[in-house]
Amino acid sequence: MTTTHEAVAAAERCTPEFRRDPHAVYAHLRDSAPVCPMRPPHGNETYLVTRYDDARAALSDPRLSKDMYGAMDAYRRIFGDSSVALDDNMLNSDAPKHTRLRRLVNSAFTPRRVEALRPRIEEIVRDLLDECPARERFDLLPAFAFPLPIIVICDLLGVPPEDRTRMQHLSTTVAQTGFGEEAKRAQQQAEEGLHAYFTDLLTAKRERPGDDLLSALIAARDNDGGLTESELVSTAFLLMFAGHKTTAYLIGNAVHHLLSHPAQLRAVREDPELIRAAVEELVRYDGSVESATFRYATEDVEYGGTLIPKGALVQIAISSANRDPRKFDAPDELDVRRPGNAQDAHLGFGHGSHYCLGAPLARLETQLALTRLFERFPRMALADPAGAPRWLEVPFPAFRGLAELPVVLDPAG
Repeated sequence: MTTTHEAVAAAERCTPEFRRDPHAVYAHLRDSAPVCPMRPPHGNETYLVTRYDDARAALSDPRLSKDMYGAMDAYRRIFGDSSVALDDNMLNSDAPKHTRLRRLVNSAFTPRRVEALRPRIEEIVRDLLDECPARERFDLLPAFAFPLPIIVICDLLGVPPEDRTRMQHLSTTVAQTGFGEEAKRAQQQAEEGLHAYFTDLLTAKRERPGDDLLSALIAARDNDGGLTESELVSTAFLLMFAGHKTTAYLIGNAVHHLLSHPAQLRAVREDPELIRAAVEELVRYDGSVESATFRYATEDVEYGGTLIPKGALVQIAISSANRDPRKFDAPDELDVRRPGNAQDAHLGFGHGSHYCLGAPLARLETQLALTRLFERFPRMALADPAGAPRWLEVPFPAFRGLAELPVVLDPAG
């Protein structure tokens, strides 16, 4: 990357080179254009925020709205009409609506409630590892990293086991949609399928409630009007989608980087108490959320000496903020013993009122996945350690994850 213009072009077009290593581009932009205007393929004027202090402030700035219905023209151009029915949820709303919706769901994700899930998560991890081939090359993502959070969130919501595969397929289609006509049609079909599925599931649960979160949300709606029917369906989708995609990619990224940094893996294995700090460092170093979901300016705002005009979209580069040398010493180094590796140091789970509701669950799932995986298979290795990892190629940098993770759990000696 030689010029700022080339760096901006790579970021706004999500070129293959950028997808393979966005960190070099972000480093250039942090120095030369920390708040830079872009014109991505969706055609809307967008400002990319790359420095830590600016990103942290923007994540909690009430002038930067999450209510994409307020920017409906831009919203429709990016995601199409089919997304509207699934986006009536806390992720895409401001206070007071956001406050009300989050309060209704929050009780299921408190640290105490999440900790109570530990035995069940341990059981799922063990069962999945039992099914993995030990001596042959295989892809850890579909065998382990994705099924774990899928099963956990389906259990929590009350989605029947036989529907897990369908949920993963439809969610993946939504997450990886491009801007072409064929991709848009696939997205629309997947979103319509998810809307119909959750509408039917909620109808069934209203008739036969269970001990699950969706039944509890139905009761909250029916008893005191806590949720509209649209909000209920959309919240079900959000919890399913956000409850597994980001955790699955985080587990994959974490395994890849620990296997690529043997000294860091050895430190965690020799001191199991390090696992909490290690997960925080792995989220900082290469987490699964590359950019926060879109915001738009409800008035002219200024960041880093740059005016962001009213109506412009704002894209906050979490991956860039978490590698900002103004905040972190030697940020491009993975260091599981990094001083000050506290949960609120990095921005991997966001900041402010939209801080990730499922962060306690994602942390616990990742901690248990890594601990049990490396305990059981201490000689685990990348199947092709000299090869370059293959990262997801997506039309805009929402997720940061591997397209595959070939490993051998117990290589022949």
